[in-house]
Amino acid sequence: MKYLLFIFTTFTISAQIKGVVKDSLTGKAISYVNIWVQNENIGVSSEENGEFTINTTKTKNLIFSALGYEKKTIKAADAAIVNLKPTSYKLDEVVISKRFETKIIEIGKTKTAIYQAFDNGPRIDAKYFPYYPKYKSTRYLKQVAIETDSKIDNATIKIHFYNVDSNGYPGEELLTKDFITTVKKGVNKNLYTISDFNLRMPKTGLFVGFEKLIIEKNKTEETRTNFNNNTTSVKKTYHPLMLYNFVERDFIFSFSGGKWNKEIQLGTDNLPIKKMVNEPAINLILTN
Repeated sequence: MKYLLFIFTTFTISAQIKGVVKDSLTGKAISYVNIWVQNENIGVSSEENGEFTINTTKTKNLIFSALGYEKKTIKAADAAIVNLKPTSYKLDEVVISKRFETKIIEIGKTKTAIYQAFDNGPRIDAKYFPYYPKYKSTRYLKQVAIETDSKIDNATIKIHFYNVDSNGYPGEELLTKDFITTVKKGVNKNLYTISDFNLRMPKTGLFVGFEKLIIEKNKTEETRTNFNNNTTSVKKTYHPLMLYNFVERDFIFSFSGGKWNKEIQLGTDNLPIKKMVNEPAINLILTN
């Protein structure tokens, strides 16, 4: 008896998925939306006109998130027009406090600052700032300092402020609108005044996140030639590069694939131990 064996091979073909993100109520384009391939380190940002292009397969899920809108997950094949629903905020009681700004302290500085520049890709890197009783008289956030290296002027970034959830992860954002700003060309300590946000250091601490926008405005291209096989390739870099400190920490958080990832190291007893990590060079200036 003869048997015929048929082997079926499935090929996954990556394609350029193009679309536009809009407000579901107004129909207006939404700029700088965070767009991820679910569970993968592939992400982009929507342009100022809401348009985006991402390389993935049509069967993969895309996750769309923007401050002030509900997160949405859809198939890449259905992403030609993506409508995001605005979030309804329950406003807390507003407490008006007089600020004197006669005291200022800077927190987040390391004892031995050794800066290294890295391309953090499309992910969001967050730095944790614990609360200490000594901050009681200077609980207001006056400024945030971000250290970067950029080959272009006015590269656009987002800065995020998160509370700490019950599991110790970055939780809800403390702002209701995106804080979008720019950085100078070269290696700089960029200082931004945030007093108008009326943010206070929570007693559970907070996270500050740095998000580089993967948009055309932030991109540079460099043509490279391989003389061994006489081929050329184009290297794309999105600016700015973030500066990091190599420090000892229990953990570090990064946002990719549409979720927060906690990087820890376990000892021989299977318990978390401190390890050397690259932590984003972010400081906070507190005042009274």
